[in-house]
Amino acid sequence: MGQPLRPLAKHRFGIPLSLTFGLLIISFVPRVQSNLTLSVSFWAAIAGLLAWQGVLYLKFRQTPEPHVLELRLRSQHYLQALVQLTVFVYWGYFWRPVYDHAWLLIGQLLFAYVFDLLLAWSRRSRYTLGFGPFPIIFSTNLFLWFRDDWFYLQFLMLAAGFMGKEFVRWRRNGTYTHIFNPSAFSLGLFSLILIATNTTSLTWGQEIATTLTLAPQIYLFLFVVGLVVMYFFSITLVAGSAAIALFGMSAAYGAATGVPYFIDSEIPSAVFLGLHLLVTDPSTSPRTTVGKTLFGLLYGIGVFGLYSLLGALGVPTFYDKLLSVPLLNLSVKILDRMADTIQNNVTFTRLTPNWSAGGANLIHISIWIVIFGTMTAIGATDGRHRGDAVPFWQEACSENRLQACTRLIQLESNYCGDNAGWACNELGIHYQNGIIVGADPTLALDYFSQACELRFQAGCINLLGQNQLSQTAPRPLDLRLLLREGGPNLLEMPEHELYSRACQHGWTFACSATLEP
Repeated sequence: MGQPLRPLAKHRFGIPLSLTFGLLIISFVPRVQSNLTLSVSFWAAIAGLLAWQGVLYLKFRQTPEPHVLELRLRSQHYLQALVQLTVFVYWGYFWRPVYDHAWLLIGQLLFAYVFDLLLAWSRRSRYTLGFGPFPIIFSTNLFLWFRDDWFYLQFLMLAAGFMGKEFVRWRRNGTYTHIFNPSAFSLGLFSLILIATNTTSLTWGQEIATTLTLAPQIYLFLFVVGLVVMYFFSITLVAGSAAIALFGMSAAYGAATGVPYFIDSEIPSAVFLGLHLLVTDPSTSPRTTVGKTLFGLLYGIGVFGLYSLLGALGVPTFYDKLLSVPLLNLSVKILDRMADTIQNNVTFTRLTPNWSAGGANLIHISIWIVIFGTMTAIGATDGRHRGDAVPFWQEACSENRLQACTRLIQLESNYCGDNAGWACNELGIHYQNGIIVGADPTLALDYFSQACELRFQAGCINLLGQNQLSQTAPRPLDLRLLLREGGPNLLEMPEHELYSRACQHGWTFACSATLEP
């Protein structure tokens, strides 16, 4: 229930002006002041909001119509926000840039409230004040944020989400409502722009997609917090159906080819996050049992197909979970009609148990718990996965298994980016030989140079241009990166344990090591 506040007349712009002033204060904190472009991005956003308020003030100075704030605290908003905040806190404990991003996150929230309020007052006299902007901002930042030198694009992305919510609408079930999940709309739109302009490097998107696994037991954590959303908003069928579709197709692919579909997991952790906290917006997804099931299945199928398509196009594959959602939002009316047809079928009605909505959701949650438990028991969630091991991909590549050589290059590129000298040297050898990837002597020298800078001796030898390419086993420092299984770097692990772990991952040289504790 919404509780109207008193009409705002003389001081109606006090709230947006105060929030804008708060944004100005944040622009002077050390985190923002550490980068000139970032500071200017904040000041440009503030100037735009102040100019907008000035225009509205002049427009409404003579009007007798008061502008009204209506207080409406929806559990859909504040519970989702709390769950999302929990993810930030847990993830950030193991990946520091999340905590460093906190001031920028607060700044985006203030910007969102002012922008949303001014947009509403520009079109009508009433604005609903609540926690609505929180899940939009949190959801957006769980999947994509721009680097400091390009942060003004973050404000534009948020603005696009709120404008999509305001302007892109339709009539559904007798109510005039927005079509798209606001965060999914802006994420999908900017994903397309980044892909078309080949400017993914302007964002932290790739790092966000891969660093979730730095948090131990991340699948179990997301599963537990996801149960909260499932219980209160009955989205279990959406998330569960998507997970089942992805797991089923991934398992079938692995059985047919002998290699995992996704490099080091059956369902990537960022996708697992997406099917809990991105695609499940109750306002832009079906409301019937059949509709939710179809919606979730299509999300899983969409992510599965986009992963291959994006990879074939040479595009970062983390966009797979972002591009599907707006298309699914557009399909909701069709899915609703399909669900009605199926549910009105006599046979379906006869076979369907007559459960209450709450009882049915508890049954669905129970089934999802069993499914997740099964996935965990067979190693499809947390823990070691065969795709974690570089030797597995080396062997699969030598056997010419489907996409194995491409995945090996991708995996070694990731580790080289993490400053594993061994991986950089291996990449240099690949590009010098031109066997599993196109020969590129210049790129090979770049990788040898990087390996040498990381004090990997073989890389220095290869940089000198000897006739015989030097190739040696990883050092302990490299192993601490190569053996992390998607988790934290093993900087504190004793070397005898490190070699034992390497042996378990297929590094045969480590099995004969005689290091003592």
